[in-house]
Amino acid sequence: MKGSARVGGEHFTFGALAEILAKANEPKSGDVLAGIAAASGAERMAAKLVLADVRLSEIVDEPLVDDEVTTAILSRLDRERFDTTLGGLTVGEFRERVLSPGFASEWPGLRGLVTPEIAAATAKLMSNLDLVRATVALQVETTCRTTVGQPGVLAARLQPNHPTDDPAGIAYSIFDGLSHACGDALLGVNPAVESVESVVAILRMLDAFIDELAIPTQGCVLAHVTTQLAAIERGARADLLFQSVAGTAAANRAFGVDLALLMEAADAVRAQHEADPGRYAGRHAMYFETGQGSALSSDAHHGIDQLTCEARAQGFARLFDPFLINSVVGFIGPEYLADAEQITRAGLEDHFVGKVMGLPMGADVCFTNHVAADHNSNDSALLLLALAGCTFVMGVPAGDDVMLGYQSTSYHDVATTREVLGRRPAPEFDAWHRRTFGTRSAQEAAVPAAIGRRIGDLVAGR
Repeated sequence: MKGSARVGGEHFTFGALAEILAKANEPKSGDVLAGIAAASGAERMAAKLVLADVRLSEIVDEPLVDDEVTTAILSRLDRERFDTTLGGLTVGEFRERVLSPGFASEWPGLRGLVTPEIAAATAKLMSNLDLVRATVALQVETTCRTTVGQPGVLAARLQPNHPTDDPAGIAYSIFDGLSHACGDALLGVNPAVESVESVVAILRMLDAFIDELAIPTQGCVLAHVTTQLAAIERGARADLLFQSVAGTAAANRAFGVDLALLMEAADAVRAQHEADPGRYAGRHAMYFETGQGSALSSDAHHGIDQLTCEARAQGFARLFDPFLINSVVGFIGPEYLADAEQITRAGLEDHFVGKVMGLPMGADVCFTNHVAADHNSNDSALLLLALAGCTFVMGVPAGDDVMLGYQSTSYHDVATTREVLGRRPAPEFDAWHRRTFGTRSAQEAAVPAAIGRRIGDLVAGR
């Protein structure tokens, strides 16, 4: 695919779809590092003009890389329906359709036809406000033990990480978060120690808390999928199976996974759920994390820009019908997203491409300690994503993950955002929270004394 355009008296020519997509992308330090970014604003605008006239069928007909990610995604595409419904549109025309008032009503029948590259191409023609407007009405409901994604809901993953996996430290962080009505999406712990023994212990502790206190949520330990499978084999119960994924097969190999392994893992956790139907209300059992820059960080991007690689990662995750996907927006560092402006843009892009493909997208609105961002800029990104209809965000003690060493959104941030925007926790969890902590606001709620004593009992194994 070739194209050319004149901007500001300069003539620009592009030789392939990958080049058009890369140079139409908004500025990202990672694309500059990869040597594929537009050299100027004029070249970026020229690439956008060319991209706007590319037909969606042309994008499908020119795969960016020949690997199992591409093959698996295209094998699920109903090409006949795609050709009759979307294939004849240009990217510019599809952008207009997505932003039209009636798109939300037709989107359920179209989302399975939107490939990752089409979603990414469309995002490149949108402003930040467009990205918010486009997704605000796109609701994706999923159910594991409980349901998230309903209209008006801003859910939160409670992330009670501890630098030594100390059960007491994890437990008290959990109940601090619960008092602020965080945890309706899931209780998700990143283990400090990647061992089967540690994962089994944390899974069983999460099980005990959820079951003993009848918390309407699900638990997950974010170890490598092979470690989680070994924990299941030892008798641990996994509500959700987790794995980080990327947008190319080579990048997934760097994560130690491929399609066959993840299919095996999905089958294993679903078999466990089918054996306990009273516990699981729905079919969704997988939790994935993604993020712009992951393919580039392992030199596995094949000349594809960060946003398109991210969309492909989400398209790969879509194969497994996940409960939730979390774009960990600013976690990798300034080599890939240089500052708060790029982090905010990437978060809105990631949320848009996932939602337009029909995915339950959340975001870890975050930044590392060596990037040009702070908690003020993080607050702004959080509000924009919540306005856009983000399915869930993170609740981290004080917004500072002392185990992973990065900054995120706090329990208080979640409670404040819900209050300001009129959002609420997932209904089952909201009702439980009101019964347990009373009718005070999530900002004011405290752990009742009886529950505080029960925490001690659970930590002590009583």
